Amino acid sequence: MTHRDTDRHIEISLVKRGVHCTAKLLDDRAPITCAAVWDALPLSGDVYHAKYARNEIYALFPPFAHTEPPLENPTVTPIPGDLCYFAFEGMELGTKAYGYDTEVKSGATVVDLALFYERNNLLLNGDVGWVPGIVWGQVTEGLDTMAEACNDLWRSGALGETLSFRRI
Repeated sequence: MTHRDTDRHIEISLVKRGVHCTAKLLDDRAPITCAAVWDALPLSGDVYHAKYARNEIYALFPPFAHTEPPLENPTVTPIPGDLCYFAFEGMELGTKAYGYDTEVKSGATVVDLALFYERNNLLLNGDVGWVPGIVWGQVTEGLDTMAEACNDLWRSGALGETLSFRRI
């Protein structure tokens, strides 16, 4: 059995646009986060395009891990193809500036699964400062096509679009 045989892969898609890419889980660098995400799949939700981080799309989910993963394999400068995991306390996302159409309550945890599709990202938020993310996956196929769709999402809007993560 080769190392490749033990790698786990997922598909990330923008459902309405019919676009997807494939990512390898970074089990060797973020084993606790990878296990939590893998066990929760499939996941899908309304997609958002980041305001602060730059070239990022993401979806928000209720917590799905037994306990939130520690900050393993952290970054504040994600590169193209990075999949990042963030856990926010509700009030960290409570300002209307983020554009969420549902109320985020104090004490509630929200999980953000993000895909970074282009260079020059910096996880610095004007409200809270540095926001390190856990890099738990890396896109291995289809990033160019996904990046085109993400740019379209930025220009055309995200309303009605779904970001989906599933095992393959």
